[in-house]
Amino acid sequence: MDDKRETRGKTIQERMAEEEQVREKTDDQGRRWKKAYFGGGEHFKNWLAQCKELGEVEVEEVDSTGYKCFEEGGEKLYRIW
Repeated sequence: MDDKRETRGKTIQERMAEEEQVREKTDDQGRRWKKAYFGGGEHFKNWLAQCKELGEVEVEEVDSTGYKCFEEGGEKLYRIW
């Protein structure tokens, strides 16, 4: 992931503050997406299932560097758009 170079040396507080600023994105087709969720594990799976029921969703894996519980548990971290 390209994100790893950008996150090296940042505190978890800095990473979380940056994530709070990530609210929307535009894909390659010019469609705008709003972030619905950020996290992982079983909670992520539940959110994903609920979002899929509501309509079109996109899932993006996020670098978990610095998120100790995700690093130690070997879990992946995601955004749902």
